[in-house]
Amino acid sequence: MAIIIDGKAVSAAIKQRVAQQAAALQKQNIQPGLAVILVGDDPASQIYVNNKKKACEVCGIRSFSYSLPAQTTQDELLELIGALNQNPDVNGILVQLPVPRHIQPDAVINAIDPLKDVDAFHPVNVGKIMQGTASLLPCTPAGVIELIDSAGIDPAGKDCVVIGRSNIVGKPMAMLMMHRNATVTICHSKTQNLTAKCRQADILISSVGKPHFVTADMIKPGAVVIDVGINRQKDGKLCGDVEFEAVAPIAGAITPVPGGVGPMTIAMLMQNTVTAAKLQNHIAI
Repeated sequence: MAIIIDGKAVSAAIKQRVAQQAAALQKQNIQPGLAVILVGDDPASQIYVNNKKKACEVCGIRSFSYSLPAQTTQDELLELIGALNQNPDVNGILVQLPVPRHIQPDAVINAIDPLKDVDAFHPVNVGKIMQGTASLLPCTPAGVIELIDSAGIDPAGKDCVVIGRSNIVGKPMAMLMMHRNATVTICHSKTQNLTAKCRQADILISSVGKPHFVTADMIKPGAVVIDVGINRQKDGKLCGDVEFEAVAPIAGAITPVPGGVGPMTIAMLMQNTVTAAKLQNHIAI
């Protein structure tokens, strides 16, 4: 049976580390601050925003919350982002996605000061991720790296397959694994012989967003399986991309859903906010 990689425990340890860093900054009269903007009333987004507020409290980070009506114009949103860019009390700015259809996500992302871009979606930060020089890393892929490290797994020289090529997870995930000297294959909806490619993986990371997409016949015995997917089933229960019960006996290590990658995303957001505060105050990170 595979080792279960406990995201709740690892995320709690990261939040504790972040709280210590925030406390050290407060001794220098710096309190890290995170501004979260929610446009509209999407229920899932509201839950995420509330979870971020709670994490800020735990970590000693000041929380600024902006709930805007769904009819807010793009110009109004960009004006708010511009004001937050200039506010020295705000070190991180996060606009909860998705935004309403009449607002262009790229325009929103591009408007955020790259030094305050705690999602690490701005083109400047994406470029640095490609180069391997980024101080702010996308939260979910960075959380995956922390989980892999926590299990004592060294990606160097290993074959890694990433299923999914989104800008939020798949592409930056592949970059971070390459920077750790893994040999990376990105698979997606047009990939041929997907099962055969996955069976070559020493580390398999799925971010495709389809319930039970990864089945036992896709797993190399002893492989590390990281399940980024969070899907809600008809009965209301959460499940991942990976058919956990069937895959766990074959894998060497595996993340559960819930309780695996999910808690890591917010923990790494807290880390990015403290890192941004240090960068903006010219403090070594």
